[in-house]
Amino acid sequence: MIHSTAIIEPGAKLGNNVSVGPYSYIGNDVVIGDNCIIESHVVVKGPSTIGAGNHIFQFASVGEACQDKKYNNEPTTLIMGDNNVIRECATIHRGTIQDQGVTKIGSNNLFMAYTHVAHDAVIGDNVIFANNASVAGHVHVGDWVILGGNSGVHQFCKIGAHAFIGMYSGVNKDVPPFVTTIGMPAGPAAINKEGMKRRGFESDEIMAVRRAYKAFYRKSLGAEEAIESLSEDAAKYPAVQLMIDFVKGSERGIVR
Repeated sequence: MIHSTAIIEPGAKLGNNVSVGPYSYIGNDVVIGDNCIIESHVVVKGPSTIGAGNHIFQFASVGEACQDKKYNNEPTTLIMGDNNVIRECATIHRGTIQDQGVTKIGSNNLFMAYTHVAHDAVIGDNVIFANNASVAGHVHVGDWVILGGNSGVHQFCKIGAHAFIGMYSGVNKDVPPFVTTIGMPAGPAAINKEGMKRRGFESDEIMAVRRAYKAFYRKSLGAEEAIESLSEDAAKYPAVQLMIDFVKGSERGIVR
């Protein structure tokens, strides 16, 4: 399962049934879980912990030192969950001591070709990065988010669960859960109705999220007024409460 031209450093630890293709490099302080497939010409450096069932395609670079000029070879880490697919030429960097020292990737994510996850980013589960989508340092991306092709997210921004970042969007503010964005800079366009339907949300909760979207974006209300107007729906629908909690916790302000 390990090609004769692959280089596995002595400090690396590989689980059961791991495949490493031609000319790939696995560095010291790398832990790779069971049933992972590392295709040819892949670089995985550490300290990094890669979970089980991940598939990393050719020319990807995973766990490399970050591009932050303040980084001075501190032993920061990358932690990745299970069953992620990392396609050609994707790059995922370790963290910095200016944050928690770790970049975190959840499980069941798809990173298409030429995508980039910068230092200290936190990516949830079931996320899709379409081709060339990139997030800068310290970005947090919630579960079930989709980033369209060639989209980019500014450092320290947060993307709420089930949001949809449209292609070519340039995100420089926080994006609340369920919101679809488009444009440069990115602005709100609608709720991610189709995504909610695919994930099993009932029609009444989808309508409640639509009312919440209108309160935040269509009624000329301030954030506190919008939140107050949604108190009844928030008590009944967890998705609305999720939006409210996100807006309350936003430090950069939400997209407008």
